[in-house]
Amino acid sequence: MTELMKAVVTTGNGGYDKLVYKDVAMPELSEGEVLIKVLAAGINNTEINTRLGWYSSSIKQSTNATSDQTLDIETPDGGWNKATPFPFIQGTDCCGQVVSIADDVKADLVGKRVLIRSCIREQDFNSLDNVWLGSDFDGAFAEYVKVRASEVFPVDCDWSDAELGTIPCAYGTSENMLHRANLKAGEIVLITGASGGVGSATVQLAKRRGAKVIAVAALEKHAEVARLGADVLLDRSADLLAELAEQSIDLVVDNVAGSTFPTMLKLLKRGGRFVSSGAIAGPVVDLDMRDMYLKDISLIGTTAWDEPVFPNLIRYIEKGEIRPVLAKTFSLADIAEAQKEFLEKKHVGKFVLIP
Repeated sequence: MTELMKAVVTTGNGGYDKLVYKDVAMPELSEGEVLIKVLAAGINNTEINTRLGWYSSSIKQSTNATSDQTLDIETPDGGWNKATPFPFIQGTDCCGQVVSIADDVKADLVGKRVLIRSCIREQDFNSLDNVWLGSDFDGAFAEYVKVRASEVFPVDCDWSDAELGTIPCAYGTSENMLHRANLKAGEIVLITGASGGVGSATVQLAKRRGAKVIAVAALEKHAEVARLGADVLLDRSADLLAELAEQSIDLVVDNVAGSTFPTMLKLLKRGGRFVSSGAIAGPVVDLDMRDMYLKDISLIGTTAWDEPVFPNLIRYIEKGEIRPVLAKTFSLADIAEAQKEFLEKKHVGKFVLIP
């Protein structure tokens, strides 16, 4: 008799009706894999965007403009520039406990509380080819999930399961951007969308590196973002050029894009860097090439996580150098309610589902 578990199955591109909470077969382990009991699973923009098909190259709108509608996807690349494997289980963040292992996996993992590295290099770290938990194969919106043992990282700390569930996608994405952009102590970094999951992580991780942090967020969220370490806070409606002046910023970390993109290049110093892993205000931007090449600016795109990124995060957690920003928890069965509230963007940090 097949053993069953509860999971949220995303059945196709569309609205909340595509999220079906049901019984499914337990994962069966293959060589090199471990079975993890999911203790907490964070919610990210990417799960919603994947369900909607926003990553398709045929979509030009912001994520806000598409959050409650069925998109007209003209090409079958509605996942991360590839077809999404519907029906499947989403969930990119996972804090869990290892409960079973394949025969070729070291037994000392059993019983450990772990985080899963969401971004997996398919070959090795010499290739940028990657797949993502909960986007390219079954993820953590379930009672159990399986993954390669190489992507499982034990963590020893006093954080709750829900607090650890805030970490993988947001903090991994943030640390990867700062690692690639080589942010140094004493540099000035501008962070847009600073109250979101990735933004709030970036404020902390940039301060940890000794940078001066200028954070852009809605005015009502400034107090909470300040507590994360931001040195200067600006409202989303602020005239950034008037407030900061041209050539005043060493690094821009921008997952917003849209109409503000040209301003970001003007703010950068000669030799400055612009790094991004998203475009929630719109993926198509105006680029004046002169603002880029005449100032020797580097434009850095990041999706595939570099090898040091996730081990670094585990170390930061265990040494108490960062803290979680947990906004609220929901039961797994209430995923639609959680995503609806998530899209209201009234919170700071992360929402987490508990199976």
